[in-house]
Parts: sequence; C-alpha cells; structure tokens
Amino acid sequence: MQTQRVFLASLVVIALDAGMPASSQVWPQKPVRIVVPFAPGGNTDGIARLIAQPLGETFGQQFVVENRPGAAGATATEAVARAPADGQTLLMGTPSQIAIIPAMTKTSYDPVKDLVPISVVGTNPYVLVVHIGMPVHTLAELVDYARQRPEKLAYAAPVSGGLSHLSMLLFLKRAGLEMTPVSYKGGAAPLADVIAGHVPIYFATLSEAVSQAKSGAIRLLAVSSKNRVSQIPDVPTFAESGFPGFKVLTWNGLMAPAAVSKETIDRIAKEVSRAARDAKFGERLAAFGVDPLGNTSEEFAAMIAADIAMWGEAIKIAGLQEK
Repeated sequence: MQTQRVFLASLVVIALDAGMPASSQVWPQKPVRIVVPFAPGGNTDGIARLIAQPLGETFGQQFVVENRPGAAGATATEAVARAPADGQTLLMGTPSQIAIIPAMTKTSYDPVKDLVPISVVGTNPYVLVVHIGMPVHTLAELVDYARQRPEKLAYAAPVSGGLSHLSMLLFLKRAGLEMTPVSYKGGAAPLADVIAGHVPIYFATLSEAVSQAKSGAIRLLAVSSKNRVSQIPDVPTFAESGFPGFKVLTWNGLMAPAAVSKETIDRIAKEVSRAARDAKFGERLAAFGVDPLGNTSEEFAAMIAADIAMWGEAIKIAGLQEK
C-alpha cells in the first residue's frame, strides 16, 4: 500500500513538473455554452449551431447554443465577459458587439481587455445593390449618377449605427457623395423597399442579396470583400471598381472570457480551423452566404484591431458617439 501511494505521488509530481494544469487536462468538464447575442433564426444563430456540432464531436461534450438577445448584443457579451474563466462559456461574437457598440456608447465590458478572441468561423461581405429600374449597371455609373443629383438620392439604412448604415457612410465619404438615409428598425423591410422601388440603394449582406439578385429583383454593383466571392463571381469588388482599399466584412467568431487558458483557446481554434477546411461544412456555411475562415487567435485579434479603427471612423462620420 505504501509503495502504491509513493508511486501515485510521483505521478502527480511528474505532471506538475511538466506544466500540465489540471483544469486544461479535463476541459471540457461539462457541456459548453455558446452564447448568441441575437434571437434564434438569423445568420449568427445558424453559424453557432453549425460549429457546435463538430466541436462537440471532437471534445466529447455537447456545445449548446444559448440565445440571449438584448441591447443589440451587449447583454450577451457582458454575460460572457463576466463568466468564469473555465472555458465553459463562449460567445459567438460579431463586429457589432466588439467594435461598434463600445465606440458608440459606454459599455460595462471592454471588448479587448475582458474577452479573448478564439477563431472566426466565417465572414460575410456586403454588396451594394440598387433597384432594378435604376439606370446604372456599375459602381462608376452610380457615382456619376449620384453626383448629378446631390442629396436627392436615398439609401436604406437599417438600424442607425448598424453595419449596413456605417458601411454606406464609409463608401459615401470615399466617393465624396451625399445621400439621404431612410431609417428602419432592421428585418427584411429595407431590401423589400428596394425591390419595390421605394428606396433605390442599399448595402445588403451577401446572404440576403444573392437570391433576390438571381430572381432579377435587384442589381448588384460591387462586393465589399478583398476578392470576388464564389456565390457571385461576376460582381466586381469595390477595389476593382475604383475604390482600392475599401473592404468591409462582417464576421462571426468565437470568443471567451479573457482569463481562459491559452491552451484551451488554441485547442478550440485548431478545431474551428479544421472544420473550416471541411468541404461539407463550407457548403453549409455557403447557405448563409458565409465564407469559412478558421483563423488563429492572434489573427482574429488583428482583425478586431482593424475593425475598431475602421468602425470608429464611421461612427464619427455619423456623429453617433455618446457625449
């Protein structure tokens, strides 16, 4: 018995000497929550449910999606930032909670200090769309058309300070144009009004624009990604259309409370990357108009830093900062 105790004690010492924290060896100890800052049914919710499956299969625990809408996502983000740093609670974040809301108003969380990025599951570019009856077929033609009608053209602006609204403001500044925003509370109304001809222009997500363009309801002028996208290969980028450096993407990425161990962060990121390389997983993401990414924590952090700078500029242009 004494010999057995000595042997077991030696194993403990060896494990400690090897720098193997007990918490990292047993993670995940129970089902892991992926908190989604929006109601069920949208892109972010769908992407969270897609990535939950391969993560659960790899780590041997369920990854359960928990929808927690409120305050444009700030409620869920704060809850994850304040959660125990045991890796059991993750956030499916978007630029809204990480780069936009904190720049517009004071939040109870710091997106850089209180959260650690894990990996971006996928990205979704925006597409500048116009009503099919507009006499323009390229971005250059739209710019010329708008310059001849200063402040007379309107654009759909769902949710003041949202990604679509701010993307349009960045483009208008780059193009030196003035247009009138028509505000909405989100939902399908902005695109529906463009299709109906009530508003001529809209910065739509790829996922909402593709099907309507294929049916001939709208015309796509330019995509905001660095390169052309497979879903609409004939649509040029903004860079190709005379606006080099103009790149706007929304993303869905997993994040965790800041003190979660680096080992756990890297393990999850590795599995997100593996899933992103799987052809079938990519096909499922494509149904949401999303391109798989699966980057490292460090690469995700660089994306966030760039977004904070870019969206901060757009918010200043819009005058949406709290005083």
